[in-house]
Amino acid sequence: MEREGIEGDPQVSGGWWCHLKGLKKKSKRHEHRDWSQIAWVQILAVPQVGHRGTMRDYPGFSASVDAEAIHKAIRGIGTDEKTLISILTERSNAQRQLIAKEYQAAYGKELKDDLKGDLSGHFKCLMVALVTPPAVFDAKQLKKSMKGTGTNEDALIEILTTRTSRQMKEIGQAYYTVYKKSLGDEISSETSGDFRKALLTLADGRRDEGLKVDEQLAKEDAQILYNAGENKWGTDEDTFTEILCLRSFPQLKLTFDEYRNISQKDIEDSIKGELSGHFEDLLLAIVCCARNTPAFLAKRLHQALKGAGTDEFTLNRIMVSRSEIDLLDIRAEFKKQYGYSLHSAIKSDTSGDYAITLVKICGGDD
Repeated sequence: MEREGIEGDPQVSGGWWCHLKGLKKKSKRHEHRDWSQIAWVQILAVPQVGHRGTMRDYPGFSASVDAEAIHKAIRGIGTDEKTLISILTERSNAQRQLIAKEYQAAYGKELKDDLKGDLSGHFKCLMVALVTPPAVFDAKQLKKSMKGTGTNEDALIEILTTRTSRQMKEIGQAYYTVYKKSLGDEISSETSGDFRKALLTLADGRRDEGLKVDEQLAKEDAQILYNAGENKWGTDEDTFTEILCLRSFPQLKLTFDEYRNISQKDIEDSIKGELSGHFEDLLLAIVCCARNTPAFLAKRLHQALKGAGTDEFTLNRIMVSRSEIDLLDIRAEFKKQYGYSLHSAIKSDTSGDYAITLVKICGGDD
């Protein structure tokens, strides 16, 4: 159940709210550096942490001890990558944010900037991702998906279909704080048509997150979808958008069952037959996530790892963003779908400190 405030919230453990309450607004030297204003955002996200993650709170945690060890690892003669990996892959994100805060207080520099200056390549990107607040990380991933000459529609679809309504609200806040532009305006300028409408609906964070299902509503929605597609000349795209982007996933699963009873075909087949392009891809992704989000993300990881080149942008995002939510389930789905473990796929497709870090986030072989 969503709550309005977090002070005194028993689900926010370790007194982190008390630590972060004292954060002062820093001078805005760079547009992307003003994280302190939104450091509390991911503390709001703590209740969203699932029980199927691979990374958890480190017992006996001390932000000051970790900050000092990281500083020594970076500032010594040569970088001590082993220490960096050990600390940053064995702490929860909330703990990593406290390390970053302590690091800046002690050394006058942002941890992410020192990591950027000392590391390189995909390893650098992954380590920076680990010390970035989740909402800020997703905001930056969305920005990267939309900047430049082409839009990475697959990344947009993946992020917007797999985040909860609450997470989307936090991402929207983070996006505006970092870029001084609304996420909705950015999506509007980079996409078009029904695809844009559906993305904007998802970005609004209005999907029902309730677990209760309404059988009568499922029957009604199934009939409405049938009438909007299979049972008419032309397709009413707005109806598909409204139902698929606003109903809860449990409600949609029941609706899809009812749809099959009415139309004698799966909703996926109707979407493929009635729609096209990125809008079709988006709705199919929603259907897949409603049925089984870990299976959807396992498929995305498989696509990122298979073939001649590795899609590190996707690989890093899923491994980091799901590490405290459902990475164990994603691993299980990966093994089930492809017959080999995610752990082995990462080891065979990556190398060096980058591979070591990914494997530690993965958390084990299946």
